[in-house]
Amino acid sequence: MEIQGCYVALVTPFLDDGSVDEEGLRKNIGFLIRKGVAGIVPCGTTGESATLSWDEHNHVVDIAIDEAGKRVQVISGAGSNNTAESIKAARHAREQGADAILCITPYYNKPTQEGIFRHFKMIADEVDIGIVVYNVPGRTGTNIVPETIERLCELSNIVAVKEASGNVGQISEIHRRCGDRLTILSGDDALTLPILACGGKGVISVVGNILPDTMAEMIALYLQSDTAGALRVHEELLPVCKALFFESNPIPVKTAMEHLGHAAGPLRLPLTPMSESNKQKLLAVIQKSGVSGP
Repeated sequence: MEIQGCYVALVTPFLDDGSVDEEGLRKNIGFLIRKGVAGIVPCGTTGESATLSWDEHNHVVDIAIDEAGKRVQVISGAGSNNTAESIKAARHAREQGADAILCITPYYNKPTQEGIFRHFKMIADEVDIGIVVYNVPGRTGTNIVPETIERLCELSNIVAVKEASGNVGQISEIHRRCGDRLTILSGDDALTLPILACGGKGVISVVGNILPDTMAEMIALYLQSDTAGALRVHEELLPVCKALFFESNPIPVKTAMEHLGHAAGPLRLPLTPMSESNKQKLLAVIQKSGVSGP
């Protein structure tokens, strides 16, 4: 399975009563497909997966796969700090036709590197689907070291790593050890270009919810060896990338999407609406950068 380009970490739009906005989710996916993304990623951090019930989680995955209709790849979130739960989510994604799954490092448990390896190995052994390992120590409290990634890439269905450690040196070491046996995806929009320079092939993007074509263009330019063009687009994107992290993700991106006319709706507790001061700063960046709606 080739994974390359701009994949968008979907928000989960909610209606005012707190239920999933199926129509809005479908519209958002249609917009992204029209703008040329390589794939969509439902039920990750940006999709508020931590506050979805498993029934809701599976429903969102089903909608995403159905709406994509094989026009783009679907990498379904299947992460949990409970290995058995992650296996169940992976099985559901495979049965429904997802192209791959995204699995976060177990959070809160703080497993050792051996525990991390065994967690992913069990999922890989139990479910025949491509697995994107998601390393985001700022969320989980545990970093996957390059030596563990190297062990994991020996497993045939570990196909990629989404790297959101913010450590470009570590990411470079992963590529040195794994080479083309493993696809490296950026998990940080602002670091996508440096990660491409270290052997990365794409991004699972937050900013892609509102600027999917721009992010896709930057990656395409770099992979076509137009580094000057890629740098130009990177610098256009950078203020927006930074603004979308004025507060915890996905608070700013849902605020921006709501302002621009995309489906977003309210956040679920413990996330709260963006502070007015940060909202005004965010919207000023959006306006100055010329971001438009669907």
